[in-house]
Amino acid sequence: MDESSRKKAYLYLVSLVAAVGGFLFGYDLSVISGALPFLKTHFALDAAGEGWATSSAILGSIIGPVVGIWLADAVGRRKTLAVAAICFMASAIGTALPQSLEQFIFWRIVGGVGVGLAAATSPMYIAEIAPAHMRGRLVTVNQLAIVIGINLAVVASYLLSFGGHWRWMFASEVLPILMLLIGLFFVPESPRWLAVRKRNDDALDVLNRINGKEQAERELGEIRDELQKESGSFAELFQPGIRLALLIGIVIMIFSQVNGVNMMLLYGPTILVKAGIGTASQAIFFTIFLNLVILACTIVAFILVRKFERCQILITGVIVMALGHVAMSATFFMTGSPFLNLGAMFVAAGAFTLSLAPLSWVIVSEIFPNQIRGKAVSMVCCILYASSFLCARYFPMITSWFENRMGHPGGAYLIFAVICLSCALFTWRVVPETKGLTLEQISQFWLKQSGKKRKK
Repeated sequence: MDESSRKKAYLYLVSLVAAVGGFLFGYDLSVISGALPFLKTHFALDAAGEGWATSSAILGSIIGPVVGIWLADAVGRRKTLAVAAICFMASAIGTALPQSLEQFIFWRIVGGVGVGLAAATSPMYIAEIAPAHMRGRLVTVNQLAIVIGINLAVVASYLLSFGGHWRWMFASEVLPILMLLIGLFFVPESPRWLAVRKRNDDALDVLNRINGKEQAERELGEIRDELQKESGSFAELFQPGIRLALLIGIVIMIFSQVNGVNMMLLYGPTILVKAGIGTASQAIFFTIFLNLVILACTIVAFILVRKFERCQILITGVIVMALGHVAMSATFFMTGSPFLNLGAMFVAAGAFTLSLAPLSWVIVSEIFPNQIRGKAVSMVCCILYASSFLCARYFPMITSWFENRMGHPGGAYLIFAVICLSCALFTWRVVPETKGLTLEQISQFWLKQSGKKRKK
């Protein structure tokens, strides 16, 4: 193996360790979908209780980035991931042993804190350690880990559904949590965070292992030059130019949560049971195929991110998502086979996984200047999970409203189709292309925009 291949292998190994945080993010938020039919019976949940049981982890996910605003900058990206792993561990044990719904919700919120920390920190860490030409692919590793986590959560839920072992569905998360904690002992800290903390020798050492001596010295010089132009304060987030970057990050992340596909995945077994596909175990079984499609599309996304521009992929993907929602709505209006519902899910979820799912994280992890990246990403993630919480909390009530008036939830998916088309329009009009640019070049773009607007 030559020097270049060794450096790439090292980068992928480091990214894989960080991406275990993404794996836990996917596993923790998805395991509830398989457990939900049994939780409804065990705790006698109505529609509001069902919404609380499902959305409680997302409520905790709002708290995670609030803590992360301080934590990621104060102690570093690696230690923040360790704190996330500890939250996951406490939640895995706590949700396996609750005696009441209140206890269950409390421990789901604790796990949600871990989700919020991991979701904000993992892609940011990978983006900060990756060379420009590999950044899109390596951040997509985090998305792949999320999808693998979702898939394994569904498989575990299916296997444990026989006999209704919902407690073991949550306890099964312990093993990957231990893997993350052990792996974090062997990966370096982010070189950009080290440079911000004026630990330039340590930053240069990490960059040497990634890029080689000559490139490392040049890159550290660019990082230090940029840091001199930034204050790192919250006020900087709202300066002209950077303010637009913040708006883009917030809007893209809101679209990534309220587009309806996440609700298809989160409530997948429940939707299929209502469509008439069979028992809870059978519905969980068919969602395994849905998640295999998502896994395949995530692997294809590696190729797309490398060959095409970010905005091209994003616009095309969300338009296809809109078509998937229209098809989903049509299956309810025409009262066809429940397998048509599953097919519509395949279209919408596949398009989401090829476009908005990975690229929302790629864009947010790379769009902000170094000094304020931790604060900006954490703030964006707070809003992301607030919108996700509201969507998960009220999705059963929205579909119930349509069911009471139309006899089916088809109207809800037409709303999601309109949301997807709005995302395509926003991307076309507002989002800049960042493919192939270093983090410092992207930062300079926003800082120049800020300077131009101040002069005017």
